[in-house]
Amino acid sequence: MRHRAASSLSSAFENLRLMRSNDIIPDHFVLPTILSICDGSEFSTRFALQIHSLVVRTGFDFNPFVRSSLIGFYARCSDLTAAKRVLNSAGSDDSVSWNSLIGRCSRGGFYSDALELFVEMRKRDLDLDEFTFPPVLNSSALLGDTFAGTSLHASVIRTGLEAHIHVANALVDMYAKLGSLTCARGIFDRIEGKDVVTWTSLITGLARLGNHDSALNLYHEMLLSRVDPDEFVTAAVLSSCAGSTALELGRQIHSAAVRLGFDSFLSVGNSLVSMYAKTGSIDEARTAFDGMAHRCAITWTALLVGYAQNGRGKDSLVIYDEMTRTGVRPDYVTFIGLLFACSHAGLVEAGRAHFESMEKKYKIPPGPDHYACMIDLLGRSGRVEEAVRLLDRSETEPDVTVWKALLAACRIHRHVSLAERAAEMVLKLDPADAVPYVMLSNLYSRAKRWADVARIRALMKSRNVTKEPGCSWVGVGGEMHVFHVEDRGHPRAAEIYRKADEMMGRIREEEGYVADTGWALQDEEEEGKERGLAYHSERLAVAFGLLEAPRAAPIRVYKNLRVCGDCHVAIKLVTKVYGRVIILRDANCFHHMRDGLCSCGDYW
Repeated sequence: MRHRAASSLSSAFENLRLMRSNDIIPDHFVLPTILSICDGSEFSTRFALQIHSLVVRTGFDFNPFVRSSLIGFYARCSDLTAAKRVLNSAGSDDSVSWNSLIGRCSRGGFYSDALELFVEMRKRDLDLDEFTFPPVLNSSALLGDTFAGTSLHASVIRTGLEAHIHVANALVDMYAKLGSLTCARGIFDRIEGKDVVTWTSLITGLARLGNHDSALNLYHEMLLSRVDPDEFVTAAVLSSCAGSTALELGRQIHSAAVRLGFDSFLSVGNSLVSMYAKTGSIDEARTAFDGMAHRCAITWTALLVGYAQNGRGKDSLVIYDEMTRTGVRPDYVTFIGLLFACSHAGLVEAGRAHFESMEKKYKIPPGPDHYACMIDLLGRSGRVEEAVRLLDRSETEPDVTVWKALLAACRIHRHVSLAERAAEMVLKLDPADAVPYVMLSNLYSRAKRWADVARIRALMKSRNVTKEPGCSWVGVGGEMHVFHVEDRGHPRAAEIYRKADEMMGRIREEEGYVADTGWALQDEEEEGKERGLAYHSERLAVAFGLLEAPRAAPIRVYKNLRVCGDCHVAIKLVTKVYGRVIILRDANCFHHMRDGLCSCGDYW
């Protein structure tokens, strides 16, 4: 791309030289064309400055299209001072030039400058049109400035442009980015003749805010409306397939993307890698990765994180080495994935080395997410005191995720006093968070400190803190079946419970399974504790999967919370006695289980 641009620039330079040698003055069509290919390189900058001089000498600096092209060039070079100087050089009060600079500022990330220029336009009483509003609406959204956004919306209404498709699309996109989905949907519903950009704006907003089922339903509506998808909506809906664990739908969209030629777009390729990795199909993620003609840091990071989440942390480190060898620079997110991989594979030395390299080699200061991964890595491996020392010398103020990581380490190693300190910090930062209560309750129950369990539960109740109810779901025949602990609401509950009892009986008799009642959260007799464990939501989902999932296919179970230790052991044994593959995704990672073994190596 750079070579072609340089070649075009050299040709333009030579043609301009020939024109001048023949006393031909380039006009307001030629000059903007030449300026449009000046890309900010050293040669193009010198050339553009000569063009600017020629523009002034020939009087074309009064032409709005030539002036707009000059402004565009300087904005591409991030020289806003020069761009504004051009804007004001002839007392230029034409909307074309102002719109050009506002648009360039928005695309270049100078969002505050774009809004300031808009304010200046209004002061000068310039015409505001359909080209003025989209970039400033986008700028206010990316600044997270709701007040500016609603004020701009009022200006749109006053100018009578709310019905213009480009402006309306920008309004939908702005409200979606600001998290105001009700406003975004209200404008969306009023738009006549919605185009693919309209649908993409709302679908992307829903996906970004985690409303994945709504995004998928809207995508279906779009197809029913006979609006053809493009690469942008394809990338967005694939991310929602990942978020809603809709693997089969993701595969269908992948097939459609191949037919339409969208799989060649980098954003779609990245979304495919991420979708397959996040739905537990890491081999398909690798296939999608290998099929990409171009890759960026996002691509490599998606695969690296995917391997880590699917219990293949050592493969994540191999991917990282390949990434750096190919000259792709890791970024902030890459190191989160890398340290997560080290944590879940127990690679303490590698984790320490990569953590040190962040700032020393790549000048990336560690943030709370990196410290949380390191605390988790050290804590899991039993180095709780070292984790505390790292936390104490951190230059970054620990946030909730860091203290939760320490709390989780204390739960694993039953370090009660330190767990109480970490829980206190979590509650200080987020009083409504149920996690510290739940973790302390688990810790106390494992230690059979039932009075403390009761105290924590009473404290939760008095503070109106509610724990997210655990649930698991399994996809069979294109439908998701959801289960809760001791759930009897399913139409086939009696059959499912018989299967669950059969499972427990077989692993007990054939593999010597003994329930670890330390995971029970109630102070009751052993039989009652064991019965409570037997009907955890993930076991009911596995039982239904054994009844309904095709024998050759893996049983895919998803849980919103972390799987308990006893369920992890039991489900591993189920894979052995039934000869099935079970892929269980909990809140932390994927567990690929077969023949009584798990990809996490029992280290999760």
